[in-house]
Amino acid sequence: MSKPLKDERPSTRGAATAQPRRVLVVDDSRMQRRILSAQLARSGYQVLEAESGEQALEICAETEPDFVLSDWMMEGMTGIEFCKRFREMKREGYGYFILLTSKSDKNDVAEGLESGADDFLAKPVNGEELRARLTAGERILKMEHEMKEKNRLLSSALGELRALYDVIDRDLIEARKLQQSLVRERFRGFGNAQVSLMLRPSGHVGGDLVGFFPINARRVGLYGIDVSGHGITSALMTARLAGYLSGSSPEQNIALIQTEYGIYDARDPAELAAHLNALVLEEMRTDSYFTLIYADVDMISGDVALVQAGHPYPAVLRASGAVEFLGRGGMPVGLFAGASYETVTTRLVPGDRLFLGSDGITEVMQPDGKLLAETGLARLLVTLGALRGPALLDALYWNLHQISGDALDDDASAVLFEFDGAKENNG
Repeated sequence: MSKPLKDERPSTRGAATAQPRRVLVVDDSRMQRRILSAQLARSGYQVLEAESGEQALEICAETEPDFVLSDWMMEGMTGIEFCKRFREMKREGYGYFILLTSKSDKNDVAEGLESGADDFLAKPVNGEELRARLTAGERILKMEHEMKEKNRLLSSALGELRALYDVIDRDLIEARKLQQSLVRERFRGFGNAQVSLMLRPSGHVGGDLVGFFPINARRVGLYGIDVSGHGITSALMTARLAGYLSGSSPEQNIALIQTEYGIYDARDPAELAAHLNALVLEEMRTDSYFTLIYADVDMISGDVALVQAGHPYPAVLRASGAVEFLGRGGMPVGLFAGASYETVTTRLVPGDRLFLGSDGITEVMQPDGKLLAETGLARLLVTLGALRGPALLDALYWNLHQISGDALDDDASAVLFEFDGAKENNG
């Protein structure tokens, strides 16, 4: 007779319960069931018995055994057929299935494994071997339980992260609305000239800012800013900078100087860039920096004075169709103390247009793997030359999407100033 199993208690289902493992013994021989049940009970298992595969399925539908010991050759449903049906049942946990058989042919073993069996035991069952197979099964069930618990904890953590992300996402949507509100006017006509703005962040919020403000009755200030990096930090800095260049509060606009006669004049563009550089380094105390393009435009004479501080080269689309790029680059603002800047001048004639764009435009990747750069931008401006104002900027952005294959990964912003010339006074 086989030796009985040692009196060792099996692993429980988890820390939350002290219930022993359930083992279902399936055999059409009452004697074999009794022998196995006695061995398993002495080792601390809760034993269930079934005399056929059909009866075993009914038991499995009511309770989930952790282990199944099933004879291969039975009247009616065989152990192989029962195993297949067992694997098709919905369960909360895994069931370890051991086939009891006198078969030893490799093809028979392969058939048993393909049916879903985890292990085999030769009949008559040896007690030590049964204990070893159940111990191996315990390890599998324990790992499965630990994996389920880890998955549960992971799912819980992912749920919390998803809820947190939803909150952040809603906040960022509101932040996007607030940032877009910094650009209060996207278009303004001045009679003999007009200004159009484009601000398209690549994410919820971005680091680009564009705007304009009246300097006096005949001059307007135009600017474009691109803060280093992306996201919330950059967006907060653009909000701060928008206050420095406010058109609605000229007394707070650092580009403007009130004269002794109570009217406003503007700082020289290079002086403004240097002033901003000192302000950022001394007051903001941040690792962020930004590029700047600022132009002071006389809407009567067409004279333009501008500073380029690390921003892409400003472009003049002449009435003749030619495109000229101005400036020599310049240092970004907020990188080095004492940085110096240069004021560049040009003159617009009726029909000329001044374009101030960010690197989210010139650094768009083309299908050939090359950047759009100034050459590509000039080509687009000429192609779209028949359009005006917001229509031109919208078409430009659409073309950028087409060129990049809808893979724009940087904020895109631009200021378009169109000069029609001073109106004659016929009075």
